[in-house]
Amino acid sequence: MLIIDHISIHYKSKKEIFPVISNLSLQMPQGEALAILGHSGCGKSTLVNALAGTIPIENGTIDYIKDNNRQPLNPKIHKIGLIPQNCGLLPWKTVKENCLLSLKIRKQQLSETQKEEIAKIYSSLNISDILGKYPNQLSGGQVQRAALARAFIIKPDLLLMDEPFSALDAITREEARELFLKVWRKVKPTTILVTHSIEEALYLGNTIIVMGKHMGDVKYQMQNPYFGHLYPEEAEYLIIKKLLREQLRTEDTGEEAVE
Repeated sequence: MLIIDHISIHYKSKKEIFPVISNLSLQMPQGEALAILGHSGCGKSTLVNALAGTIPIENGTIDYIKDNNRQPLNPKIHKIGLIPQNCGLLPWKTVKENCLLSLKIRKQQLSETQKEEIAKIYSSLNISDILGKYPNQLSGGQVQRAALARAFIIKPDLLLMDEPFSALDAITREEARELFLKVWRKVKPTTILVTHSIEEALYLGNTIIVMGKHMGDVKYQMQNPYFGHLYPEEAEYLIIKKLLREQLRTEDTGEEAVE
């Protein structure tokens, strides 16, 4: 279980302090997928970076409970997979080298069973035939699938995804989402997905939250009955989409924040 307890985060310049998140609390059960919607600048990406350990929190705590052992979330202790908007592949390494980089950093020796499991991930994401290529030789969809493979290979305790499909065209984006969900269901890491797409949130989140504009407050939260169902033709689905769209309307102008 991931426990975020009253955390605050701010950025500093030479002259000013810019608060981004104030007094945010969340809890996520193990093996759940949380989709976060919200306006640009509301703190979604900041939260992801804090969970990844790349920026510090000022107040509060972030803990992770595994095997009944509660500890502060720490990239040196816990396996954290991060897929940023640009996918984060190193351009001077091949797809295979990128995918295995975290294991190499941890100096982890692979058993034959583990090698077989990794080969199955490659196959599931349709990248077995591009393992020797470099990122600049790949299409956007191939880069995305390689980033997904890299994240799943480490068997993360926590998987963080910051608008990972936003740069893809509509057809490639839909394919990447389906492949992600196919592999996710086999491993079920605790996952946080930041997205601007209501349909993506409904497809990939067990739980959906809408962050407000005021320093990362949770404006709305719901359990999602349509997790894993793409575009169901049901009236209730359309009602939920409308409800989420209303929650995302700009509070001062009434304009919608997302399509």
